[in-house]
Amino acid sequence: MLTFAAAFFGIGAVATGLTAQYRASKAEDAYPPLGAFVQVTGGQVHYVQEGTGPHLVLLHGAGGNLREFTFDLMGRLTDRYTVTAFDRPGMGYTDRVPGIATGLTATDGDSPQDQAKMLREAAAKLGITDPVVAGHSFGGIVSYAWAVAGLDEDSPVNASAVVSLAGVTMPWPGALDRYYRVNGSAFGGVLTIPAISALVPTHVVHQSIAATFAPQSVPDGYGDYIGTGLTLRPSSMRANIRQVNTSRPQIVALSQRYPELGLPIEIVHGEEDRTVPIHVHAEEVAKIVPQVNTVRLPGVGHMPHHAEPQIVIDAIDRAARRAGLKPVD
Repeated sequence: MLTFAAAFFGIGAVATGLTAQYRASKAEDAYPPLGAFVQVTGGQVHYVQEGTGPHLVLLHGAGGNLREFTFDLMGRLTDRYTVTAFDRPGMGYTDRVPGIATGLTATDGDSPQDQAKMLREAAAKLGITDPVVAGHSFGGIVSYAWAVAGLDEDSPVNASAVVSLAGVTMPWPGALDRYYRVNGSAFGGVLTIPAISALVPTHVVHQSIAATFAPQSVPDGYGDYIGTGLTLRPSSMRANIRQVNTSRPQIVALSQRYPELGLPIEIVHGEEDRTVPIHVHAEEVAKIVPQVNTVRLPGVGHMPHHAEPQIVIDAIDRAARRAGLKPVD
């Protein structure tokens, strides 16, 4: 009986893994890279760069990819900025941070600091100088890490300003929910992540997207454009979950250096955000960094750049002006 059970579960695990890989391959066929690649230490970074003017870097949130910005926001900015949207490490088509274990049972995540280091190297190779760095959700903490790195390194890619769009900024109270704790474990890496990747139905994915946008509606065409199948690839799921699951100590360390930052910081945050609550992040960082300017959006959830794109654009323009940059007229 034990031999039979072991064989049964072994066959099931193999079948699930093969299904997950098949779905991943189909997703990559349906959603190929939109941009180009730049080689950095230990791997490559996928990016899209368009426009003319001062440099603006866009960093997407957890589980996403640069399509988050090419869907709409980027096209509203390329008339006066050179806009570069990156796939963060492990997401989309960018490789993991070098040296991070990526096996099924590994639990380490690419820290915000290491992600910023990798993306700063890519930016340097692309000739990006004095960028305004804007990050959404988990991309927010990577944008702060980008700015903090400039405290210790005199580099042309040091941020001239930061714009946080519903961004993770401060350490949160308590533990993450069970989804991250289980899937971030060795057990999750071996069993539950391949099962989710292989078996999650499309309607569940769309429900998750709707919950992220709530109380706003999902824009027409967003779900078909964003490439959710890329997010559900086992490799991307492991990278994303491990990044979030292990990030709190790094966020604590980063937050201790925020008072040293002298650059302009603009925050746009919805008051109804349940994913990255405004009272945990935007309100707390404003208490320790005097130059923070916060725009609160009543009735808006976690996607301010879709709900109120002009307010986000105004915040980016304001950050650029405060930094002494002049967008193209």
